[in-house]
Amino acid sequence: MNATYDPAAEAARYVDSLGPDALAKAQAYTMGNHLLLIAGVGVSVLAAWLMIHFRLLDRVAAALQGKRWWLATLLTGMAFFAIGDLIKLPWTIYESWWRERGYGMSKQPLGDFLGQFAIGEVLGIVMGGLFLLGIYALIRKAGSRWWLWGAGFTSVVTFLMMLAVPTLIMPLFNDFKPVPPGEVRTALEKIADDVNIPHDRIFMYDGSRQSEYFTANVAGLGPSARIAISDIALKEASLDEVKAVTGHEAGHYKLGHVWRYVVIFPLLAGLGLWLVQRLFAPAARLLGSDARFEEPRGLPVFMALVAVISLLASPLQNSITRIGEAEADRYSLETVGLPDALSSALIKTAEYRYPRPSTLQEVLFYTHPSVEKRILRAMEWKADHAEAQAPAKAQ
Repeated sequence: MNATYDPAAEAARYVDSLGPDALAKAQAYTMGNHLLLIAGVGVSVLAAWLMIHFRLLDRVAAALQGKRWWLATLLTGMAFFAIGDLIKLPWTIYESWWRERGYGMSKQPLGDFLGQFAIGEVLGIVMGGLFLLGIYALIRKAGSRWWLWGAGFTSVVTFLMMLAVPTLIMPLFNDFKPVPPGEVRTALEKIADDVNIPHDRIFMYDGSRQSEYFTANVAGLGPSARIAISDIALKEASLDEVKAVTGHEAGHYKLGHVWRYVVIFPLLAGLGLWLVQRLFAPAARLLGSDARFEEPRGLPVFMALVAVISLLASPLQNSITRIGEAEADRYSLETVGLPDALSSALIKTAEYRYPRPSTLQEVLFYTHPSVEKRILRAMEWKADHAEAQAPAKAQ
């Protein structure tokens, strides 16, 4: 490596290659997403207030009086999700469809978006209702320490979802097919061998149906684990970029990052549930509800608190996730050894994740280290390993 090689300058060169217009658009889109995240909590609180003011869930609970407790609780929980999501539907269309198309991040027709929304809504209503039934059963049976049991319950549910999502849920929204024979599949099979994922679980999917994002993933646990790469990535990426990106995703699986979702985040959820109980009474007074904490008709207050607490906790959650993303980048570099390909692939994600955020912005909102920071680490790795490899040509 040339003695004057400057990893920081190389990282800046990659980012500058986007051009000022693309950078400005990425900044506007990303900053807008952060504002929408905050505004979305406000929308959730507004929906809760409307449900309380018009006594929508109270009427459901009253109609279910005399039913078995578990059935009344389940149906009330399902009604909460159905009513709340209907109230928020205009916001959902604006945030997840209209704005995405406006920034060129999606080409999905509104009809298809609403069709997929309906599928997700049915799943969310049923699974959300069952989850809330479990939570209220713990409130009813476990006494003052119900929130500790709630953390354990959340962990079990998360584990089951990790198993079920790749094989049962994701195929409802996208078409998964085996990657056809060729150099791409051969490269993916080698990466799959490194993380003990069978070759028959290497897929491509029509990610372009929902978005123009350049992405791949390794999802699932044990028998449900699979490698999946979007058609956008297959169409736009070089072979080396496919290797580098898939190596990153395989790193998440190999390094056991999924267990952070099964263990660490449910512990945070337990703390959040404890706070919900402590804050329920003053929040209920503020929103105008006369429901008691243990009553399912108090769900608008309960879930409004969950939304606010989740937003406040997001910087901590994001920090944990960013650590995992940096570790996965390192895994890709160590196992695949293509720092320039990883960097050029990361640049393709910069259009929807502004590559040069402020430190505060990254800490508060970013689930990944900034693109420029990730490329800098790749260039530093390249400099450190220059003697062990032939000089790489930038992609």
